[in-house]
Amino acid sequence: MASHYLTPLFSPRSVAVIGASNKPEAIGGFVLQNLLQAGFRGKIYAVNPKYTEIQGQPCYASLADIPDPIDLVVIATPAASVPDLVEAAGHRGVRAAVVMSAGFSESGAQGKVLEAAMQQNAQRHGLRLIGPNCLGIMRPSIGLDVTFSRGGANPGNLALVSQSGAICTAILDWAKPNGVGFSTVVSVGISADLDFGEILDYLVADPLTDSVLLYIEGIRNARGFMSGLRAAARVKPVIVVKSGRHQSGSRAALSHSGALVGADDVFDAALARAGVVRVDTIVQLFAAAKALAGHLRSQGNRLAIVTNGGGPGVMAADRVAERGVQLAELAPETMTRLDAALPVTWSHGNPVDVIGDADAGRYRAAMRACLEDPGVDGVFVILTPQAMTRPLEVAEAVIEAAASTSKPVLACWMGETQIVDGRRALTAAGIPNFRTPEPGVDVFACISAHYVNQKLLLQTSGPLSHHLEPDVEGARLLIESALSERRRVLSEMESKALLAAFHIPVAQAMLARSPNEALQIAEQLGFPIAMKILSPDITHKTDAGGVRLNLNNASALRSAYHELIATVEEARPGARIEGVLIEPMVIKPNGRELLVGVIRDPVFGPVITFGAGGTAVEVLADRAVQLPPLNTYLVRNMIASTRISRLLGAFRHLPPANMEALESLLLRVSEMVCELPWLEEMDINPLILDEHGALAADARIVIGPRPPVADPYAHMAICPYPTQLVSHWQLPDGTNLTIRPIRPEDAEMEQAFVRGLSHETKYFRFMDSLQELSPSALARFTQIDYDREMALLVSTVENGREVELAIARYITNPDGESCEFALVVADAWQHRGIGRKLLHSLFDVARQKGLKRVEGEVLHSNEKMLEMMQSLDFKINQSPEDAQVKQVVKYF
Repeated sequence: MASHYLTPLFSPRSVAVIGASNKPEAIGGFVLQNLLQAGFRGKIYAVNPKYTEIQGQPCYASLADIPDPIDLVVIATPAASVPDLVEAAGHRGVRAAVVMSAGFSESGAQGKVLEAAMQQNAQRHGLRLIGPNCLGIMRPSIGLDVTFSRGGANPGNLALVSQSGAICTAILDWAKPNGVGFSTVVSVGISADLDFGEILDYLVADPLTDSVLLYIEGIRNARGFMSGLRAAARVKPVIVVKSGRHQSGSRAALSHSGALVGADDVFDAALARAGVVRVDTIVQLFAAAKALAGHLRSQGNRLAIVTNGGGPGVMAADRVAERGVQLAELAPETMTRLDAALPVTWSHGNPVDVIGDADAGRYRAAMRACLEDPGVDGVFVILTPQAMTRPLEVAEAVIEAAASTSKPVLACWMGETQIVDGRRALTAAGIPNFRTPEPGVDVFACISAHYVNQKLLLQTSGPLSHHLEPDVEGARLLIESALSERRRVLSEMESKALLAAFHIPVAQAMLARSPNEALQIAEQLGFPIAMKILSPDITHKTDAGGVRLNLNNASALRSAYHELIATVEEARPGARIEGVLIEPMVIKPNGRELLVGVIRDPVFGPVITFGAGGTAVEVLADRAVQLPPLNTYLVRNMIASTRISRLLGAFRHLPPANMEALESLLLRVSEMVCELPWLEEMDINPLILDEHGALAADARIVIGPRPPVADPYAHMAICPYPTQLVSHWQLPDGTNLTIRPIRPEDAEMEQAFVRGLSHETKYFRFMDSLQELSPSALARFTQIDYDREMALLVSTVENGREVELAIARYITNPDGESCEFALVVADAWQHRGIGRKLLHSLFDVARQKGLKRVEGEVLHSNEKMLEMMQSLDFKINQSPEDAQVKQVVKYF
């Protein structure tokens, strides 16, 4: 961690408190007092021109008067003074500051001016800021407490990052008596500089941090947030609580999808895709903290409940249903074991009611039977203090059973006086325990959701998912033509043409501007036909009376044409009517009406939605949302999370729907979102799905200007797998090689590659004598964020399977202009030009990302690598920190 750019913030060797005071009510006084009482291991400097001594410490008039280097400054002075103080700190070479002062952008126009000045001064000197308007930060293991919170925090392995200082103080007040400790506590305030993304980057590599808790009120930079969150969640559990779950007002939406999806739906989808877990309340966050402190993990969501009271067991079962957890279905062998161990009056099912007179032995037998059932992922044990109950003995039995399994065990000891000793024993053993059943079920739901979301995190999707490439250029020309006419809403014919460009089946439609034209088209298409109004001013045709169905003959068609025009003119006076669309009547007796849509979330960008369709779509409100890009796993997960999915299999007289066609269509929509940054809203409603396939019966698309950036996927919160970087190459001996970005599913191949390296090659690459990659290192190497890092591997096919021969990677530095790189080639494939070719490919990617400098470290003894660096025009210098290391730098 010594080389991380945030080390001066989180592991400073010296701290200066500007605004320190002897006044007990002053924030600067609180900060200095906390720093002294916490036993900070570095140097402490009080800064205030009014004093020569504060709280027994020498006091300096300004930073300039302090004779020694300063790593971190804490500013607790009025807002107007902060920009100059930041300038003075930067001039002194300080690299980190915590600004507690309020009165910046949150207070109005004048505050925004002060904030901008503060940011400019900080950026000019490379100084990073936490705050302003924040509680501060803590690192209990080194005695760093630069907050104005009372009581401090116990050292531990949880990191807490919060946008609310009040929430921080509440959690800290709860944590001490509950035995929960923290590696790091950060109150980010209004995040004028450092935000969640960069802080998470630090915590993911922090050896003191095992798990992360986040309290979020809003997100500024979705791409940075998702990048940091996904990087952290790959190796450490992350739990989030977010306020503002319900929108107080609705935004104007031009499509069904926009009306259906709220910001909270999208936030949930983003968190799930990042592999983290969301809880709804601070109480649940507390409970989750208990579970994380106890290192509970689950491999599924099937819960067994063991109880000595029927009522509490029912309460727990009800909560299981509410939280989407499953009551485990006990295996026949388990039922037999329980029959042998329990009275005949036991519940003979799950919840397992062991009856009110249960002793420790009966609990132990029931727990062991459930824990050894392969269909059970966790056990929740409930005890009520009845006449024959011995709460402490039962607790000891629970502790014994929990020690013999990796499955999570949670407990609920109801009551107070009689169960105190049992609850204390459970806490000492690290078993989360609760006073009522509901929080215990909530915690199991949390840890099982973590398992599910980790699977979502591993999904790496490309922008294009089919071998049959779409006509992207044709689609773009169509959109640019509409924008040139200053139109945002495409007509139905244009919308269907856009879908057809991506090979989505659409119902044929032709435009008629008179009854005679309508009749000619109908005769050509064949009766029965459907008739729809075409107007740029009418979003929902049915609501305006602009749809007629099942017209079977010429007479009915003529009458319907006149009637439709009159109805629409009366319902929407002034609406521009361009004509009437004539379509063959889609007759699918086994068809299910679905909706597939796209919205543009103001924070996370494009979002894909799927659910029940038809005219009652808003009333049914059955939908799932997902952030693109999608792959088959994500699509199936999305479909399964809706109620309408239950009707897609064989149902009464209906044959099963063609799920492959539905999955293909959703993947095509994902391609549209990736390749068409103009897309703002889209409805395919209804999408008719039957046993033969899917058909878009109606479609509506809303477009907007393209974001003015070079990155074709800048409009997306998750960067897709860069398939455009896949290339093929042949060695002079005819060996065919593939160069491509690494994927999460390459973990086994990457581990085998590292194991096969010689001791010398491993040492040259890792500067360490490791034998193989640790699970966390393997995750970091294979589950990368393509937006800010890249790993290109070279592979070939041997005996029908892909084998890795070399890999090169870079990681962008915080300055956004440079990157660090590394390269390793398998011993048997060295001296064949592979390393040079791979570096050229990697550096091309870095240039395309706008990077200007690439740098790395090479051991002095690695002569072959140094020769290659010299031939590639790298500058080679001696490392000032290590005589055995050379620093290599190349400018683009």
